[in-house]
Amino acid sequence: MSENSNEHDNYGDKFQKKSKYLRGKIPPHYLDWSKKPRTYKTCENALYKKALPKLDLSLENDFWKVLLNRHSTRVFKDDPISLNDLSSLLFGMVGLTRIYPQFAFRTTPSAGGLYPIETYPIINNIEDMKPGVYHYNVLHHELECLKEGDLRELVSEACLGQKMTFGSAVNFVWTAIIERAKWKYLQRCYRYIYMDCGHIGQNLYLIAEALGLGACTIGAIYDDELNEILGIDGKTETAIYVGVVGKK
Repeated sequence: MSENSNEHDNYGDKFQKKSKYLRGKIPPHYLDWSKKPRTYKTCENALYKKALPKLDLSLENDFWKVLLNRHSTRVFKDDPISLNDLSSLLFGMVGLTRIYPQFAFRTTPSAGGLYPIETYPIINNIEDMKPGVYHYNVLHHELECLKEGDLRELVSEACLGQKMTFGSAVNFVWTAIIERAKWKYLQRCYRYIYMDCGHIGQNLYLIAEALGLGACTIGAIYDDELNEILGIDGKTETAIYVGVVGKK
């Protein structure tokens, strides 16, 4: 095995080692509030925006029942899911809860309250929605259309050919805006970014189960292919995780 190949094989070990905090050796860092990245992303080049329905939070499912029944679903019916269900899924994953003048908490935790994760629903089969790529504007609880069209084949290929993305009603692609977390946590930010996204993925499962829908998450992706579908650069913002939802 060549030296370069060995370095590539061990990149995870090196990341874990280099991002450790050692007592007395934490790198000095002072927060420059004038350079704090924007908390919310708005797509100024959106084809159009669509307000999401007012949330119905009166779910009848008992919490423990939802938790115990949560599981991965990889085969879905061809039936569409409702716009109300999509609205509930998005709010349940990353929606704003306790809102203050300068800060707002969300339905999932985030290291330092920085929320580096963005959510892009790629819609296949939602009532009253055209198929295409959308961005979830968290602040206004609305969808910004970035691209219209049937992208099931491209998304499936970008997820290593996993067909559940083809048969789902919607594929959520989660990205990370790296600088939001790096601004405070430097190189260790990557650890927190992946944790944050994991919290969101778990909420996807729980909300889907409460709504009677099937869900599954995907970590095996061709990063740059998904980045191209979303129209992001893969450096300042990059795809890291995918969640699929559909009728059981």
